[in-house]
Order: sequence, then structure tokens, then C-alpha cells
Amino acid sequence: MSLTKKNIREKEFHNNLQSRTKGRFENIFYKAIYNSNEDFFDFLKLNSKNSHLLDYGCGVGNSLEKVVTFKPKKITGIDISEVSIEKAKKISTSNSNIELLVDNCEKTKFEENTFDLVYGTGILHHLNIELCLKEIKRILKPGGKFLFIEPLGTNPFINLYRRLTPNSRSFDEHPLVNHDFNLINTHFKKIQIKYYGFLTLVFFPFYSSPKNSITFNVLKNIDQFLFNVGLFKKLAWSVLIVAEKS
Repeated sequence: MSLTKKNIREKEFHNNLQSRTKGRFENIFYKAIYNSNEDFFDFLKLNSKNSHLLDYGCGVGNSLEKVVTFKPKKITGIDISEVSIEKAKKISTSNSNIELLVDNCEKTKFEENTFDLVYGTGILHHLNIELCLKEIKRILKPGGKFLFIEPLGTNPFINLYRRLTPNSRSFDEHPLVNHDFNLINTHFKKIQIKYYGFLTLVFFPFYSSPKNSITFNVLKNIDQFLFNVGLFKKLAWSVLIVAEKS
């Protein structure tokens, strides 16, 4: 597996992260984008049956148990971190439809036109996004779909927090900005982008769990109304990106 210096830094960061006994402090904020995960899995449920899926940057396999219930033909998961893959294998050892491999997302070992759908959460912003997009396009079948949740790099307050807490993230990560979306438009078609996490993040102390929370549901609905305005899109924390191979 050929790795750049940046790849090696990411590998070491995630090996160290997954070797810790405690999770990251920032995990407490992820309830603010709970609805992005709902939409993510809804899409997978509709598009996974009898398909060959690639869990791109699968980490410790958090999505595997759920996605396998959507009856895909096969799920292949790849990650640059050996520690993450070993943890993921503990989840999936009993399922013959899941294959897990240590691999470089920027330059995989797969043949062209292998997968019906490539999906991931919080992975593209750790990598050279142009290389990733070219590689995903190469390994997707004609008409194959692309599904990712990624953080945005356009909210100045979130960016300030990132600058104040550099040890909480890898050196090379780069939440998405306009240039990245332009690249996606270059390589894919039928692109849909949905925004998440403005008021749900601002007021996250006011609800404990987003599931069945009236407060969260009100806030997320207001967010979706506000995200019709360009300015508020820039204040979102995260996006769900759906696209198709051109």
C-alpha cells in the first residue's frame, strides 16, 4: 500500500485515536446532527438491496451492523487504520457478506466499475479530496451512487473552536468549502446537498437526546427553513452529499 506523508500522519492519528480508552470530548456535540444520520441511513436503506457497497473509511465499523440489515449483496469496508479495522472485524466476524480491508482511500486496490454505491461519514475532509473523487468515480459502476456526511468549513465560530483545539483533530483535516463542492460538481452529476446543525448546535444544552425530543425536532425544522437562505448554509456544521457517477 503506497502512502504519502499526509496518509501516514492520518494513519498514525487514527491508530492512536482508536487505541484510547476514552472517546473524544467533541462527541457530545454530534447529537446536533442526529437528523443527518437519519437521512443517511434512509438513503442506504432505499439503495442497498442486492448491491455491492463500499464503506469508504469505515473506521471501527459503526455503520456495518445497521447497513447489513438492508440486504446488500456485499459490503466491503476499507480504512487506513489497522487498529480501526481490527475493531470493525469484531463487529462483523459472524457475517460472510462483510469484507474488511486495510487500504488507502486515495488509491484503492479495486478494479474499475466495482461498486454500486460508495458511502462514508467524516472521511473526505481527512484526505486529498480531488484524488478521492477521482478514485470513487473510477471504482463506481456507471450510474453508481455516492453518499457522504462531511463537516463544513464555513462557520466562523466553529472554525474558531477548531483553531483553539488543534489536538482534537488531525493536522491535515480540512472541512469542506466552496472549492471542494466545485470539484464534486466536476466529477459527478445529479448532486444533492442537504445542510445540518445550526440552531440544533447552538441550543444543544437544551435537549438530552435528540431522538423523540420535541425541542430537537422544532430546532431541526427551523434549521431546514433557514438553510433555504445562502447565508445560513454557511453557518451549518455538516452536509449530506448525494451524487451519481456521470
